[in-house]
Amino acid sequence: MAHPALQLERPKQAYRKPVRPHYLELNDPVPTADEIDLDTLDLVDPEIWRQNKMWDRFARLRREDPLHWTPESVVGPYWSVTRYKDVMTIDTDHTRFSSDARNGGIVLGAPAPEFQATSFITADEPVHSIQRKTVQPGVAPNMLREYEPLIRGRTQKLLDSLPVGEPFDWVDTVSIELTAMMLATLLGYPQERRRELTHWSDVTTNPFDRDICPGGKEQWIRELGECLTTFSNVFEERKSSPPANDLMSLLAHGSATNNLTSQELLGNVLLLIVGGNDTTRNSMSGGLYALNTYPEQYAKLKADPSLIPNMVAEMIRWQTPLSYMRRTALEDVEMHGKTIKKGDQIAMWYISANRDEDFWQEDPNRLIIDRAQARNHLSFGFGIHRCVGNRLAELQLRILWEEILERFEHIEVIEEPNFTANSFVHGYTWLPVVCHGKG
Repeated sequence: MAHPALQLERPKQAYRKPVRPHYLELNDPVPTADEIDLDTLDLVDPEIWRQNKMWDRFARLRREDPLHWTPESVVGPYWSVTRYKDVMTIDTDHTRFSSDARNGGIVLGAPAPEFQATSFITADEPVHSIQRKTVQPGVAPNMLREYEPLIRGRTQKLLDSLPVGEPFDWVDTVSIELTAMMLATLLGYPQERRRELTHWSDVTTNPFDRDICPGGKEQWIRELGECLTTFSNVFEERKSSPPANDLMSLLAHGSATNNLTSQELLGNVLLLIVGGNDTTRNSMSGGLYALNTYPEQYAKLKADPSLIPNMVAEMIRWQTPLSYMRRTALEDVEMHGKTIKKGDQIAMWYISANRDEDFWQEDPNRLIIDRAQARNHLSFGFGIHRCVGNRLAELQLRILWEEILERFEHIEVIEEPNFTANSFVHGYTWLPVVCHGKG
């Protein structure tokens, strides 16, 4: 991808890959989907995700085994649902399939006994909607109108600071920075400490990644304890202050949330941190990577910037920043000639549904920025648990690309990215780019 001249001019320090521990270095490539027995296929294997080799596995399951049983894995036995219509069926059936933390929550595996964190996303009705309504005003249309000039000003300032003709890491410099600033604003958290929020998000979703938690489970417990202590203080401070529109104030003054237990507070804080960080952050990186992967779409965008709103939806579909959500069966359910037993855990693979050939009319593996169906993606979930901040995420992405087109002729990805070793958050840890100015 890179221009030879830029290769010669790159500062060595700027271009060098982040040093990764030996145990995360790429060893033998994972086998292809056709080389493995379906009975042994385990989609939560982190190496599949770090090597970005899950796509053919999902395609094979959609064709041959759309309701797939994995009897053994690090998260225990689980079902995989991979077709669009089946994911929709389960995601909208809150009578037979539970999100409640007491039944296992939204992530595969048994919850750690040290932190039985609960939140409105890990609650069934009526608790879910009661608590969800408490924070909805923080991302309501009137707040989005208030946030838009703030987001645009920050985006302009950051993009104006980027080097032209020199390589840098897009993930850390742009994606993390912009989302951390917005997340701190949403929570009423000090901007100078915004990277703490990013770190807690990474710790929450990557407890076994030794790049993030080199101290293992002990470090994970300690850091989540620090997060709880910090936000317990914030929560009490908001209680004693006049009501405001930041999410912590809304929780502190909400009739359904002002007496949260420690675990309920931690659960809701982590939900807001992860939800406010990972979806937008990885779509910012994934969208740029996708446009470089399909340069004809980048050219189409430059020729017609009015496509940006639809492109944003298509980027979120193509990326699918949260790969799945778990549900737990509350009764025996028949599907595809098989029986999901009461108590079984099910992974609704949004990332597979968003590539389902039976639903998407044009090649679902390609980014097509004027795709007619783009807004039908399942990246935000569906039904009562649909992402509460989805419009804010779209706003941030729209503004980013409006401002990019104002400043740069092209942003070039100069090497393949590093992906997260995580089956829940589909993301990037490193994306080296070079910005090319106009004129």
